[in-house]
Amino acid sequence: MNIEVTQQKQHERGFTLLEIMVVLVIIGVLAAMVAPRFIERADEAKVDSTRAQIKNIEQAMKLYRLQHGHYPSSSEGIQALVSPGKNGKRYLDSLPKDAWGNPFVYLSPGVHGDFDILSYGADAKAGGSGFDADIGNWDEQK
Repeated sequence: MNIEVTQQKQHERGFTLLEIMVVLVIIGVLAAMVAPRFIERADEAKVDSTRAQIKNIEQAMKLYRLQHGHYPSSSEGIQALVSPGKNGKRYLDSLPKDAWGNPFVYLSPGVHGDFDILSYGADAKAGGSGFDADIGNWDEQK
């Protein structure tokens, strides 16, 4: 019986350092190929989320106009939608921020219409391209 145990242990063999290194290199290459796609999807989701937030603010602005006969001024800003008015009505529960955590910019009268609501994108600066581009209520939904 002792001979069987010894023969069995000789057949059991672990991985060599070279085999482990090859597997790690393969995993690293696969991760390098897949990771950028996930990051890009996350950025696309942030843009879509910001567009949805802008649409919600835009709808609240329209309700505000129906109640008050005008849009809030630029100085009142989006804050007018979260502050209880004369009738105690609030149009938004909280002051929204874009998907990158930055406040929205509100202009009334706007450059593109009665009012503009915009986010400066990922870089939080005016202008830019790609995910750094400005997102506004005048943009067509893509």
